[in-house]
Formats: sequence, structure tokens, C-alpha cells
Amino acid sequence: MTAEGADRAFLSARRIAALVREREVSPVEITRLYLERIERLDARLRAYITVVPEAALETARRAETAVMRGAPLGPLHGVPYAVKDQFDTAGVRTTSGSRILEDHVPTEDATTISRLNAAGGILLGKLNLTEFALGGTQQFPFGQPRNPWNLDHDPGGSSSGSGIAVAAGLCAASLGEDTGGSVRSPASFCGVVGLRPTWSRVSRHGSFPLSWSMDTPGPLARTVEDTAWLLQAIAGYDAKDPLSSRAPVPEYARTLGDGVRGLRIGIVRELTFGPETDAEVREAVIGAARCLERLGAVTEEVSLPLVPFAGAVFMALADSDGAGVHHRWLRTRAGDYDQGTRRRLLTASLIPAAIQQRAARVRALLRAEMRAALARHDLLLCPTAHQAAPPIAAARGAITGRHEVAGRFFTRRSYVTPAALAGLPAIAVPCGFTGSGLPLSLQLIGRHFEEATVLRAAHAYERGSEWSRRRPPATT
Repeated sequence: MTAEGADRAFLSARRIAALVREREVSPVEITRLYLERIERLDARLRAYITVVPEAALETARRAETAVMRGAPLGPLHGVPYAVKDQFDTAGVRTTSGSRILEDHVPTEDATTISRLNAAGGILLGKLNLTEFALGGTQQFPFGQPRNPWNLDHDPGGSSSGSGIAVAAGLCAASLGEDTGGSVRSPASFCGVVGLRPTWSRVSRHGSFPLSWSMDTPGPLARTVEDTAWLLQAIAGYDAKDPLSSRAPVPEYARTLGDGVRGLRIGIVRELTFGPETDAEVREAVIGAARCLERLGAVTEEVSLPLVPFAGAVFMALADSDGAGVHHRWLRTRAGDYDQGTRRRLLTASLIPAAIQQRAARVRALLRAEMRAALARHDLLLCPTAHQAAPPIAAARGAITGRHEVAGRFFTRRSYVTPAALAGLPAIAVPCGFTGSGLPLSLQLIGRHFEEATVLRAAHAYERGSEWSRRRPPATT
């Protein structure tokens, strides 16, 4: 691997598309580069479940021919990408990270895959995830995904491979799915950008469900600009998903450079300054807020008293939805689930209706609380996670008391689930590193269908910092 080759693996997706369009890089050449890196590095990282080298190279050859003929090219023409193995891919197995579906081969692409391909993307393969995108997997059927910044640490979930592959230069960009933080959490732990769009902004047709009222496909990339272009490709109404929105899709990249001058940003007090937030996280997020102030934004603290309860509310609702999705397999194939998945789904099956009703009422109150805050502010700012990526082993220790249950299952989710419960767009952007070299992440939350504002603020911060230029040690 030459230095030039390694550098090209970390180019932004938009830069790759520009080089392909200018005939300075061949789609075949860049696809082979990523395939070589996957073969060399992924045995340790386990970002991928399935790689499709022959199909990828054939698509790359067609892309190259189109360039040489001067044919019309899509905005992502020649860009190698990969997707969470939760999205259907015609002729390529889609496991959802479970032995139950290890031989499942769809006959139709998910709408998001069709749209990425139509934009010119080249599919490299399917990415690892916690089983059925639920979280809490103890033994990953297709290999333990590992954080490229430290192989003993968690890469985040449920879109684990989507974060790893982008961070480690095993694809130019990726697609994940965010029910309660499953795009933003791996983006945070792996030091990349991850966007949860407004609920209904992106079609979910062909994506294995968990919670109908929160599931949302979302892009992960090395830059905010790439994230904007990926969202542009996948957003919009789809007749195959009747819950997808008919709201017009703006040109997200057009306003990226507008900056943050005059934007009002509320710093969420409970998540930024609360006792559960690690000091290094707090310092990095406050530093990011000060950077946005220097760029012209106006910031002030805002209190959202219900957000500390968001993790518990989310699990009461989303896990119950998941138990409904899986009820037949739980009766007939319970032994085929990972023990962590099985335990969580069976527990959710026993949640009383009174608890679900109470959780639904708190969700409505939290949504109103966030909307009220966003009526006074253009964006809300807080950490994406209360800590940097923990050791993988930390999630496997015995639970010894009630307080530990709350800390392990609810605390971390209370940072990412508020946006999910309210259906709001939210982005995770790198904002620093711990003393031990693990990434830290800033979260920006916007109003419904105002992804353009979220993206432009994140882009302004990204340009005003240097965090996204570092590379993980496990990538050479």
C-alpha cells in the first residue's frame, strides 16, 4: 500500500466523485483500493458481514465506461459505499446481524439502496450490526466489531460496521439506521459524522423494522459535506413507504457555506453539565460551543428537565415494538437469537400496558418540551454520548444492582433518544479526543425538516476545527 493509496482511501466521497468526473481517478482503481483494504484490515475490525468484490468491480467498470463516453453522471458517480446489513440488497444476503436470517437473500433493493445506486454509488458490501439493530448483543454471529481507535473498545451500535468502515477507510461513505441513536452513537465512538434525518424524511422500505414511529435511515461519512450529499440522494417521498413525507427536499449542499452568524443555539444543561457527563466530554462540547460563538452564533443554556428520562422512555416503547415484530420467532426460534437480544425482547414482551401508556405520555411531554425550546432557538447543542467509547468487556459484566441497571441501559440512551422520541433531525460531529486518544462528539438537534440548518452549523464547526483530519491507528 503506497502512501498515495492510503491517502486516497481517506478522501471525502465528494472529492472522489470530482476526481472520477475529471478522469483523474478510475472508479475501478478506487474500488480495488477499498477492496484491498477490506481484505487486509477487516479480519481485525469486523466491519463487514458480506463483501461483494465481483459485483463491485463490475459496477465500477460500468461507471468507468460511462465517464469515458461522456454520459450523464450522478452526484456520487464512482463512489464506493457500504450499507448496514439491515437494508435489503437484491441478490445479496441481508442478515440483520442474526443467524435467523443468515441465508436470507432479498429479490429487491431497499429504496435507499436503489437511490444510492442511481446517484452513481458502487456497493462494496453489507456492514456488521448488533442483532436486529436492537443493541446489547453479547456474541456477534458474524464477528465482534471493534473500534479502529482502540480494538478493545466498543465502536457503538447498532450501526457498528457503518461507523468502523468510514473511520478506517474501508469505504468512502456508509448508510446506517437510527431508531434511538444507532447512527449517531457509532459516529461518536468512531470519530466520524452521522446524521439522523427527520422521521419520515427518508423511506424505510426494505429496512428491517424495530420501532415504526422512530426507525430512520441515515448516512455516515468523514465530512459534513458528504453527509449532505448522501442525504440528498436518499431523501424524499416513496410510495412504497406510505409514512414517508411528501415535503419538498431542499438542496442541502447549496446552503452548507452559509455559516452560523445569527443562529441561536441552546446548550442543553442536563446533558452537557449533568453529573453523568464525563469531564473530558463536557470540556470538548463547551469548547465546540465557544467555537460556534466565535463564528457568530449566539449560545445560551437551556433546561429540558425530561431528557434524563428519555432512555427509559425509549426502551419502554421501542423494545415493546421490537417484541411485537419478533413475537413469532420468539415462540418458534428463541434459541437462535443471541442471549442478549433474546433477553431484551422477552423482557419487553412483559412490559405492562400501564407502563407503556405512561412512557407514551412522557414522550409527548418531552416532544413538546423540545419543540418549545426550538421555538426560541434554531438548534440545540449537547454531547452525543456521555463518555468516549467504553471497553467492549464493560457491557458483559454482571449487573449487581438497580443503580447499575439504570446506568448501563438508560444513561447513555438519554443523550441520543430525545431527538428520536421527538422525530427531530440530529447530527453527530467529532469535537475532540480523550487523553487516551478516543474520539469525542458534539450533537446538534434541529427543527422538523430543517436538516439544512443542522448541516450548515455542523459544517461551519467542522471547518473551524481539525478533529476530522486525524486517522485511527488501526488503518495502516
